[in-house]
Amino acid sequence: MLPTYPVPLRLAIVGPESCGKSTLAAGLCGALQAQGIAAAWVPEYAREYYAARAYHVSPADILAIARGQLAAEAAAVAAGARVLLCDSTVLTCRIWAEVAFGKAEPALLALDRPQDYALTLLACPDIPWQADPLRSHPQQRDWLFGLYRQALADAGITPLLLAGTPQARLAAAWRALQPWLPQLPNF
Repeated sequence: MLPTYPVPLRLAIVGPESCGKSTLAAGLCGALQAQGIAAAWVPEYAREYYAARAYHVSPADILAIARGQLAAEAAAVAAGARVLLCDSTVLTCRIWAEVAFGKAEPALLALDRPQDYALTLLACPDIPWQADPLRSHPQQRDWLFGLYRQALADAGITPLLLAGTPQARLAAAWRALQPWLPQLPNF
């Protein structure tokens, strides 16, 4: 039987720092795999990038991270993933560049293609902040959330807003996937 969704089905999971994106991506990936769906969690590449070097941010670093994020997505597809759960996208890099440097370089803007994702999940900043060496805006999460909403609106993307407990977020994302994956049972 042919799939009833674009292959691969790409989901963007975006939002401010410490808003449950990785928790959601991991949980959703595991739940889909339990249903026999070849799903892959594409982690936020910035973590891998800075694991091997000092945390210093430059426009060149942000561009390298964006390229690494896209390469990780391509690798997951090459490995056979039919559903990609992208824990951050180039949009995150673009917003990061705009916040840190006042603008995103043209090469970075050229990589930002939010329309490449069938569904965009925007995590709300309604859960407690958790400190992390790569996080730096604990008091600006609402402002950053607004930047994501505006950037997606400007691109003509209507995201699914995810709020509440990790379980509530997972259930909402699951329901949003059912039109593409009708074989999914109710969550």
